[in-house]
Amino acid sequence: MRRGLKMLSAKNLNVRNLAAKPLKNKPRIRMVLACAAIATCAVIAIVAQERSADVGGVRGNRAELSITIREGSRQLIGPLVSIKLYLRGTLSQEMTTSKGRAVFILNGLGDYTIVAEAVGYRSAQKDISVPIAVAAEEEITLQRDSNAGALGSDSRPLLAPKAKELMDKALQALKENKLDQAGKYLDEAAQLAPNHPDVLYLQGVVFLQRNQPEKARGFLEKAAQVDPKNARVLSALGMAFVNENRFDLAVPPLQQSLQFDPARWDTHYALAKAFYNQQQFEGALEEAQRALVQSHGAEPAIELLIAQAQTAVGKFDDSAATLRSFLRTHPNDKGAATARRWLDRLIADGKVRK
Repeated sequence: MRRGLKMLSAKNLNVRNLAAKPLKNKPRIRMVLACAAIATCAVIAIVAQERSADVGGVRGNRAELSITIREGSRQLIGPLVSIKLYLRGTLSQEMTTSKGRAVFILNGLGDYTIVAEAVGYRSAQKDISVPIAVAAEEEITLQRDSNAGALGSDSRPLLAPKAKELMDKALQALKENKLDQAGKYLDEAAQLAPNHPDVLYLQGVVFLQRNQPEKARGFLEKAAQVDPKNARVLSALGMAFVNENRFDLAVPPLQQSLQFDPARWDTHYALAKAFYNQQQFEGALEEAQRALVQSHGAEPAIELLIAQAQTAVGKFDDSAATLRSFLRTHPNDKGAATARRWLDRLIADGKVRK
């Protein structure tokens, strides 16, 4: 894709910068809820954060601390790892990451304690000193927890009958879009099973439906720690990141979700949006096309994203064909005016024939 694309504003639609339009104003990711039991528990990576530029930090004259988590001699890239930094005994920063790496921009200098916890592993800590503002590297080795009751073991926690009954009521309320009622049932279920992944997952879904992705993420990250092979949990976590416009963090859990359940169209769509907003247009096009095939037309907005990605990679005729198809099949959709405007711009700019 040619460089120099400008971001598209709502009042200045132009096919030349259409490819770089952020998707912040597009409809929120729609959750597809299933009434069946949620997938089994094991250990897998969820969210990776690399250098400080990737975590949104601006180092300036502050110290940077890169932490690598290992299991024995190899870098631990499987389970989600929670890392806490304590400065002179007081919690300073906390990060949840995977792929065995996390990068912190320190708020101050002095003596720190690093505490690392991961699903299925014993927690570990390390004391370090950071006296000057430098880029420091540290490693922590985690040991597997052989306790059969530890998080991440193959034994999945069971719901008590009363909690299961409340969960079923919450699912029904969600299907009927009765979010307050669903939240009430889940609060009651959480009192009986506060750390059960199914309860945590549905609590996250309620907040996603309320367009409160930050609150949703808190529940979903906990659910992923307990049930790290759950495709729905990973998908919902990625969607929460997408809805927060934290597209780089959305990619890993969405990709991992698709490893377990590649047939989820909503996950492909969310991943396409994440790729598009990072200007990875080829990847966005591929994922959006997969979403379209698997959704069987359930989400018309997918076609608009395909048209944008096709324009971004210079496939103007394909983009025009997609937009014309959209107008034929969805003439009354709320996106029809946008499709018409984009098609007219392609024609006006001489990219395609009328």
